[in-house]
Amino acid sequence: MGKLLSRSLRCKILYFLSFIPDIQMVKLQYRMKTGEVLNLKNPKRFTEKLQFYKLFYRDLVMKQCVDKYDVREYIERQGLENILNDCFGVFDSPDDIDFSKLPNKFVIKDTLGGGGNSVVIIKDKSKIDMPRLMKQMQAWANEPSDKKHPGREWVYDGRKHRIIIEKFIEADLEKGGLIDYKFFCNYGETKFLYVVADRVLGKAAGFGIFTPDFKQMPVTRADESPLMRKIPMPENYEELKATAERLAKPFPEARIDLYDVEGKIYFGEITFYDGSGYMTFTPDEYDTILGDMFTFNTYDKGWQK
Repeated sequence: MGKLLSRSLRCKILYFLSFIPDIQMVKLQYRMKTGEVLNLKNPKRFTEKLQFYKLFYRDLVMKQCVDKYDVREYIERQGLENILNDCFGVFDSPDDIDFSKLPNKFVIKDTLGGGGNSVVIIKDKSKIDMPRLMKQMQAWANEPSDKKHPGREWVYDGRKHRIIIEKFIEADLEKGGLIDYKFFCNYGETKFLYVVADRVLGKAAGFGIFTPDFKQMPVTRADESPLMRKIPMPENYEELKATAERLAKPFPEARIDLYDVEGKIYFGEITFYDGSGYMTFTPDEYDTILGDMFTFNTYDKGWQK
């Protein structure tokens, strides 16, 4: 299936196959996308542990955290409302948006979306292709809430897609643009992080994997362009790391995305199944090396018996 079909067509095919039980579908997709046989009895690889986590752990707070608007309340409960970006509103329909009240620059997102297809960056309101934008937002809003997620991520089940509009965060393109620090945490302890720079939305980005003490590891995602730019450790790195760990502490595994703009921390999103657990690493041995970093206490109340 892979790269031969468009993303929208792949999703339609997967939606059509919703009748297949989650475990069987996850095993099938894992084999097709990684070339490996999924071991759920004794998962070793990081990608295997993500599948195990996806299939057998349930905490309803996770459903709140994957919604780009509802997660704001979770952030506030953690006493971190200072890292929230300005929000201009959340809307059930694009017809509800009064563009005259918006600033010249802003960012529009699908509250349940992922990747470049679910974000629109507006840098000049006067140049908006309004018919095209309205069509895209309507497609988000029309997503049925009763369809299974293509990657069988239960956290999206029954959730309504909405439209959220946030402040555009300025960043220095000569220094890599808006650099994304994605902390992977195990019960609130950072195990590694992605550093993403020079992003061209929906097309490409420089992608590096770093240790918790901010040393780049000799590995990358096979589906990403390697980070070529030298990224210095942010002066407030320990604050970034502590913020991510505070947000991730309740969960066996969570990826906390943060931005740092001249010492000011901004929250991006919380993700529980990076790449839906179907990515591959180069070299491949790092799938196991990263997997060794994560231990699950299966006696926690969230684990399904």
